[in-house]
Amino acid sequence: MASLLLPLSSSPAVTRQACFVMVDLVGSTSLAQQLPVGHYAALMTEFVQLLFLSFEACGGHILQHQGDAVLAFWPEEQAEQAVLAALGAHGRAARLGLAGALGLSLRLRAAVTAGEVVTGPIGGQLSAYGLPVNFARRLCGGAQPGQTLVCQTVQSGCAGTLHLEFAALGEPLQLRDFGSGCEVFAVRHAQGGHQMKVG
Repeated sequence: MASLLLPLSSSPAVTRQACFVMVDLVGSTSLAQQLPVGHYAALMTEFVQLLFLSFEACGGHILQHQGDAVLAFWPEEQAEQAVLAALGAHGRAARLGLAGALGLSLRLRAAVTAGEVVTGPIGGQLSAYGLPVNFARRLCGGAQPGQTLVCQTVQSGCAGTLHLEFAALGEPLQLRDFGSGCEVFAVRHAQGGHQMKVG
């Protein structure tokens, strides 16, 4: 059994404050059922590569992707950049070239959380562990198609920005393992605000 374990990294784990962006494609199972497998695989490859490039261009660090979901992080003091990257992902997915050629319109759910985590390489890949990572997954799952949700820490970290508008949700969001006591905000670009572009 011990031989099946990955070797421990010689690089020490690092405790840090970070913002996490989780983005998930809406209706991917339906797409997998509708499309020939080769077309579906090509679409997912282009989609994931687009998010990788756009997040990295905005200063983010890719942690992982699983199927149609991508997780990235920014230093906590870059909360605004993280939120802008999450918002920008919606438009980039909607303009994805292969999706247009297939007659599809892609929509995303997104979430941004923040807090203390431990990061370090596992099996040669950068990983992060801590409550904000789990919260990002749950919050992303609770978002509506086309919506980006953020936690209170992220909203506070973006206080004073002219580029973003936040609105508290009308009803408490019931999140598995987190209950309904979490303060959550929907965010959008401010009217006339800056929209980050890659290119």
